[in-house]
Amino acid sequence: MAPKLSFPCFLGVLIRALVGVTSGPELSFTLEPSDIIAVQEQPLMLPCQVDGIPPITTLWRRNGRWLTEDQNYAMFANGSLLIGHFQKTRSDGSSDEGDYECVAQNSYGLVVSRKARVQAATMAEFHVQPQSVHAEEAGVARFQCQIHGLPEPVISWEKDNQPVDTDNERYTLLPTGVLQITGLRPEDSGLFCCVAHNSAGVKRSTMASLTVSGSQSSVYKEPTILVGPENLTLTVHQTAILECVATGYPRPIVSWSRLDGRPIGVEGIQVLGTGNLMISDVRVQHSGVYVCAANKPGTRVRRTAQGRLVVQAPAEFIQPPQSIARPVGTTAIFSCLAQGEPLPQLTWLKNGQVLEPGGHVKLRNNNSTLIIYGISQEDEAIYQCIAENNAGSTQASARLTVLWAGGLPGAPRSLRADAVSPTAIQVSWQSPQQNTQDIIGYVLHIRKTADPVEMEYQEAVGKSTLQQVVSDLEPSTSYTFYVKAYTSRGASKPSEPAVESTLGEAPAAPSLLTRLLNATTVQASWEPTGKLGQHEGYKLFYRKVHSATFSGPLTFARNVTEYNITQLDPALVYEVKVLAFNQHGDSNATVRFVSLKEAAERSVLGTPCNCLKDDQSKSSSTAVIIGIHFGVTCIIFCVLFLMFGYRGRLMTCKSLRDRLSAAQAGHHVPGHPSPASSQSQSTLTINGITHARGERNGDAMGNRQGDSSDLERIFPMPCHEGDLSWTHLTEGSVTSCPLDETQMSRVSLEVFRLVSEGQTEGRASNQM
Repeated sequence: MAPKLSFPCFLGVLIRALVGVTSGPELSFTLEPSDIIAVQEQPLMLPCQVDGIPPITTLWRRNGRWLTEDQNYAMFANGSLLIGHFQKTRSDGSSDEGDYECVAQNSYGLVVSRKARVQAATMAEFHVQPQSVHAEEAGVARFQCQIHGLPEPVISWEKDNQPVDTDNERYTLLPTGVLQITGLRPEDSGLFCCVAHNSAGVKRSTMASLTVSGSQSSVYKEPTILVGPENLTLTVHQTAILECVATGYPRPIVSWSRLDGRPIGVEGIQVLGTGNLMISDVRVQHSGVYVCAANKPGTRVRRTAQGRLVVQAPAEFIQPPQSIARPVGTTAIFSCLAQGEPLPQLTWLKNGQVLEPGGHVKLRNNNSTLIIYGISQEDEAIYQCIAENNAGSTQASARLTVLWAGGLPGAPRSLRADAVSPTAIQVSWQSPQQNTQDIIGYVLHIRKTADPVEMEYQEAVGKSTLQQVVSDLEPSTSYTFYVKAYTSRGASKPSEPAVESTLGEAPAAPSLLTRLLNATTVQASWEPTGKLGQHEGYKLFYRKVHSATFSGPLTFARNVTEYNITQLDPALVYEVKVLAFNQHGDSNATVRFVSLKEAAERSVLGTPCNCLKDDQSKSSSTAVIIGIHFGVTCIIFCVLFLMFGYRGRLMTCKSLRDRLSAAQAGHHVPGHPSPASSQSQSTLTINGITHARGERNGDAMGNRQGDSSDLERIFPMPCHEGDLSWTHLTEGSVTSCPLDETQMSRVSLEVFRLVSEGQTEGRASNQM
């Protein structure tokens, strides 16, 4: 990289040349005309005073047209204008009314004052006349009159041709032309007249009578608001009157509040009469909706009325433009910030003419910033910022001085730009052909080719440096460069521009996340990262850990950011990697290792965690219902099985015991039961084998082995220690034979049949 300019002299000269501000006003107003109301046939003086470098010429315009001195107009040396006999309408149809501007000019430029609106004093007829009132004693009477005039007429009232006694606290005169009388008495009856006067004259309204009758009533009356506040639009420093007249018995209490809940305050606030609110010297913060409430004393019964107050503020400058000096070929910037209510509109003038943006002149930020690129001698002028809204206008001026001197160097030659990396371009040039001895340095101007001119930035280098490496650029982006040579007197013209694009760059490695969907599926998702080259797509690889080769690549477009890898071995660990690519190559790979064994274990122990919430709730509900049905069915079958199994075992043991007893007594004849034993005999039929059960003492001990063989044929299980056992009944002893209960449970209920043979054979014997 070429060395930057190291000596402070060049930097100081550049600062003075590029950021220089002139020390004094070349031309500005110290006193400007303002809006005024003129009286017919009376002289009118419009002031205008200018400060600047002489000679200064002052002229006037009315409604944009120049005025000439004649018997009607006189222009003083200090700039003021005198109208000898102001007339709203002259014999030739012209009028002295209009918008007046003072225009001052000297060798540095021309400035225009703010507009001053001149209007003739007038007085129209009353458009609201007072009306007669008939009211009860102790009640309220209200008279009103309205009339338009310039200036605003002052209203006063007369009773029976005498001025109303303003010292009487029951009489309230509002500047809006309203007369309120509270606590009426019989002596208040009479004729009332409204009187309006201003500089145009005096006018009187028609008469209106007030009649007070009856006596004070003690009958309860709901609070009622006769007149509530009106919507008002005022300018700052004026006085706002919000009227509220309420009646009722007992007399209601009037209070005020703001609809937005903010406090009304106390400064400049005054209550007139019994409930009128007056705000003196209104400010913008007084704007809002005001609520008048009439409350019945001691209760929550109330009536309300509301009105909106809008306070406007004329335009005023927060930051006026400042005069500056710039070398030829550089950029000049003026800033102008104004406030007001409503927000002012900004307009720029150049030597008194409206400045239209275009070419090398740009207006930005709602006209608050004026930018002039590549200034030349023609741009040297006085520039004015005009701020205007409904409440008024104001102006501020600043001068642009273009620094131009003979012997400036020519434009640098042979500008060349070469890309050296994705983020750097080397720019080189040759020195000018003439006047190079006074060069103190060069300034390289840089911007993206696609960006507007105002996005340009600069780098300064020493006079012996004819190349510069511009770094911190964006890959695959086109840039435009040009160079100027600087001396202590100014800058050269710019060189021819050079355009070059930075080299491309492989993209940065994407981020990678993996998620187990089930025991054989992994979801891979990725996102681009970093500010390196733009990616064109992605490549995905995967393999078993310790495997020599990857499966893939699976190639995806740049808008694809996930893929499900399926048919994996649930007992293994897999390696997954993803990389981004473009025409300049592949990025580094991002690698993740995934163990499917954990997913397989989770799938056995519980429901997979990656199910959607809706599907999970549906499948869970179905599984619960099916599980309940299966569970109840199994329980029923188990209970039935245990009941029948237990009953079968019990009756088998009983049959063996009876047969052993019969054998000992010697009374048993197989197949021929005796009548005495018919009630106790039964036949046990299992798997088609029938065994007779005789009397308790029928069989001899010698038959035990046969019975045991029969039992073993029915339940062929060996006896082992620790197993459950059948109990064999013998004479004078009890012997246990272990049985496998699991084996017993395999006996089918379909072949298990218990028949009461004793009862059947008994019936047969009785029939015989």
